[in-house]
Amino acid sequence: MSKRESVNQSAVPETGVESQSSATSIEHHFLTLNVNSKTEKKQNLTYLSWAWAWSETLRHDPKASFRVHTFSTAQDGAVPYMEMKDGTCMVWVDVTIQGTTRTCFLPVMDYRNKPITEPDAFAINTALMRCLTKCLGLFGLGLYIYAGEDLPPDSDEKKPEVKMEVPAEEKTPQNADTQAEMDLFAEGVIKLVDMMDDEKALRSYWKSNQTQLDKLKANSPELYDKVLARFKQAQSAFKALEQVKV
Repeated sequence: MSKRESVNQSAVPETGVESQSSATSIEHHFLTLNVNSKTEKKQNLTYLSWAWAWSETLRHDPKASFRVHTFSTAQDGAVPYMEMKDGTCMVWVDVTIQGTTRTCFLPVMDYRNKPITEPDAFAINTALMRCLTKCLGLFGLGLYIYAGEDLPPDSDEKKPEVKMEVPAEEKTPQNADTQAEMDLFAEGVIKLVDMMDDEKALRSYWKSNQTQLDKLKANSPELYDKVLARFKQAQSAFKALEQVKV
């Protein structure tokens, strides 16, 4: 990703107190929900599965939605991140549940959780999904994790026994959570494809997500074909556009 000159990064979302403090009935469920079995550890930090978090949200509010903020740049048009003066980037996500909208932002980070300059498409996609999960935390889902607690407040559940976790690659594709994760991954990929501005960016995005796309192909061929078809469609459109320019 090359250094970009911003044209209009106005557009910093407002996060007023009123929009952030309205309570929803779903919070009473989320705040006491034990999500420990849906988390994983990385670099001594605990992460909640974004696919499970979103599927849990839709289970309680089928009309729930989220929106990725885009920002205008001179070179690439609208992009799903805001570039800072030092070259690092921030992503912004809105989540609307039961009519209440809340906004969250997150820097694009590496595996050490350090902000990175000129992040690639994979790092941006990862940051967006983490930001989505963090925004759901503002509604109470997994909020105790961010506070460093082992269990949600007022929970009657005992701390779970330590069990050996099944490696991700050994989990069966028929598992409901795995299927939900594949569905949302495919949906997210297609959405980001629609944001690409040229064939080079498109190819780079495919390459940076190659490992996940290979898993999608192995576990859900129909979803993979859907994603592949959208890539080819976008690729053909970019090639046609280049021919018109020539």
